[in-house]
Formats: sequence, structure tokens, C-alpha cells
Amino acid sequence: MNRSTIATRRFRRLTATVAMGAALGFSLVACGDDSDSGDDTSGSDESSSASADTSESASESASADAGGSFTNDKCAGSDTSANKFAVGGILPLTGNLAFLGPPAVAGVGLAVSDINAAGGVNGAQACSNILDSGDSTDMSISTASAGTMVAAKPSVVIGAESSSVSLNFVDTLTDAKITQISPANTAIDLSGYSPFYFRTAPPDTVQGNALGTLISQDGYTNIGFLVFNDTYGTGLRNAVQQTVEAAGGKCVYGCKGDGDEFPAGQTTFSAEVQAVTAAKPDAIVIIAFDETKSIVPELASSGFDMSKTYFVDGNLSDYGQDFEPGTLEGAQGTLPGQDPDQGFKDNLTGWYKSANGEDLKDYSYGAESYDATILAALAAAKGGANDSQTIQKNLAAVSGATDGEECSTYADCLKLIEGGSDIHYTGPSGIGPLDDENDPSSAFIGIYQYDANNKNILSGTVEGSKPE
Repeated sequence: MNRSTIATRRFRRLTATVAMGAALGFSLVACGDDSDSGDDTSGSDESSSASADTSESASESASADAGGSFTNDKCAGSDTSANKFAVGGILPLTGNLAFLGPPAVAGVGLAVSDINAAGGVNGAQACSNILDSGDSTDMSISTASAGTMVAAKPSVVIGAESSSVSLNFVDTLTDAKITQISPANTAIDLSGYSPFYFRTAPPDTVQGNALGTLISQDGYTNIGFLVFNDTYGTGLRNAVQQTVEAAGGKCVYGCKGDGDEFPAGQTTFSAEVQAVTAAKPDAIVIIAFDETKSIVPELASSGFDMSKTYFVDGNLSDYGQDFEPGTLEGAQGTLPGQDPDQGFKDNLTGWYKSANGEDLKDYSYGAESYDATILAALAAAKGGANDSQTIQKNLAAVSGATDGEECSTYADCLKLIEGGSDIHYTGPSGIGPLDDENDPSSAFIGIYQYDANNKNILSGTVEGSKPE
């Protein structure tokens, strides 16, 4: 039977089955969209990062392929929240999440460009200062970047993308009363962690329920996990396992409490592959980052049916250049965030090309990075000052937590604020208002399926809410 047809039918039935363990409400909002997901795991480094001691501010304009005009506004060493709307970033420019760096950098850069096109914030121009977060295998990188960022006195810090990396420096920013907004952290442990920590990606209770429900709807009951020992990895595994078990299935390998996790950065997986296949799972969930490039060939060589593998946001990428054609055909995965419209993608690519001279190949969390930056600017505008504490006090309100009039661009929202209105910013990421734990109250989860070229194609989208 055609697996794609089966999957489409199952997506249409997703609303009928809600896993009891997480008590989430899902409703199907889109299906059958073959728009380009654009993912790429090449790990390209972002060579244009700016440091806090940059000698002078740069503002470079270019006409993008999308037909727009963009500016690349970098902070100078003297730029702080006292004289600019200073957007800091601690994002993965190196390491096993470097493929997520470009869309996040583009999201911040495009937002800053749009903010300045609308007149800035409280009479000041916006600028960005992007530093490297590295990954969880070398926490010294994010530790150093956080220290540099505190000294730079930004209005807000966007990042990190790895939950473990954020947990490494969130206390440093909190102690300095600097508002942090992650566009990609999903670890449950970060919900309500700090009054200065926010995120525009949903916690893993939402993605875990969506993936576990998908697996159960596909008819699999004995599930194995290949998961790295990371706060994000184990938290997401727990959420998927809970959902599968609530639907009558069971975990046969890599389960919560069994100690089968592998360390981040591991490069050979023969022992883990032998162990998981010996447990005879119906399906295997791979929760890892760049380690996935080593796991997949070994798992495929073992003879396991790769169409019965599932991926998550940390490794849901285009593997067309990494594996033999057909290796992942039929495999599926989930990615938090709705698929932005083509106009936004064109603008994101246009900004990135104008700033870096190359096309953007991945859009993951670009919308969430853009919305994080716009929300911070609107919070500053509402509070009448660009310091981080003002942003922290007003961030939930401009996200719609106090209702307000809906608006979808910085310029339109700013007009409403200047007119004395409460607002509800609705950006390209599609998240709901921030809740009392500084998480999105609702979010979209994309369902993807791999084609014969090992490219992940969007097959459907579900909207989920956090449990009460």
C-alpha cells in the first residue's frame, strides 16, 4: 500500500485520538502542503557574527531576490539598551546545531530591519549583536558568550536553540535582569524557570503528544528509542513514551529510567543499533542532533525498515546529500511551528542573502526568532523604554495575554500602541499568547514525511495546547 496515502488518512483522523497522558487538544488545521521545508544539515557556520566590542555600527542595504530592501544593522561596541534597541543573540554558529544558526540569525536580522523601517523603538534605532552558543559538548562557548552579553547590556537576548545550552547560562542572564527569549528551546524543565526567561517554541509536552499520537495512529505498539543524554532528548522521549503508553503501546528499548541514552557527540552506534533491533520494536524514534548522520547508516545496514523510523525537530532535516537515495523514504517526523507562508520565507532568504551573499537553505525556527525579536520591540514600545526590565514586564501583554486588538506587523502594532490600545501580536510562527510560565499557550506542530531523495516534506499540521 502507498504509505503516503495511509499517512494522509491518519492525519485526518488525528483529531479523533488525543493521548490521555498529556491531555492536549489537537485540531487539524492544514494538510497536504508540499511547500519547501528547506532543511539542510550542512552545519554551515555563520561567519558574520558580531562581537560586543565591534568598533563601529554597520548598516548595509541590499535589494533582495524577493524584491524587498533589507538592512543589516549591527551594534557597535558603544551600543547598549541606553541608546539603541539592542538585540543580542546567543545562537549556534558552530557545533552540532550549526545548521539551525542561519535561519535564526536571519529571523533576528529581518526583524531588526523591519523595526528600523518602521522608525525604530522609542526613538532609537535597532541593532543586533550575534554571538556563538556552540552546543552541549562544549559549554565554555555559551558561558563566554553570556558573560560578553551581560557586559554589552542589551535590551533582549535571543537564544539559545539547545535547551541544555540555555540551562547553562540562563541564570547568568537572570541575575543581570536581562530578558532572554529562546526561539527553539522545548525542554519541559524550562517552563516557568525564570521571570526573565521566555520562549516562542512550545514545550515538549506538545510535540511529544503529537509524535506519540502519530506513531499510535500508524499502528505501532512496540517502540524503541535511540536518544542522547540531554535535557531536551530525555524530556521529549518521556513525553512521546507517555503518549504511546496511554494509547496502549509500550516501550521496548531506550525507555525512561533504563539508562540506555548515549552521550551527546558520540560518533559510532553499532552497540546501540544492535541493542534496539534485538528488542524487536515495531518503530524506532531517533532523538538526537548531528549524531543522526552516524545513526541512520548503521540502522539501515542492520536491515531495519527505515520507513518505520521517526524524527524530531533536532534532526528533522534534508539528508539528500548525506545518505543513499531512498534510505529514509516513508520515515516521518515532527517540527514545532507552523510552516510560514512563502512571502515570509522569501523575505527571510532575501535578508540572509543581502547580509551573507548566499541563499538560506533552512527555515527551522526562523519565524520563532523573528517573532521573539518583534515581541521584545513591541514590549519596549508599550513600556516606553528599551531596557530589559521594561521588556520583561510587558512581553506577555503584547503577545495577547491581556487580549487586545490583533495585529500582524511591527508597524501596525506600533500604531495601535501609540494610540493607547492593547495589542495581540500574531506573527508568522503562529503561537498563542504567552502563559504564566512564559511559554506559548498554543502552537502548531508540523508533520513531515521523507521522499525518495531523503528530503522531508510537510504532510500536515496540527495545533496543540499546553495541558492546564
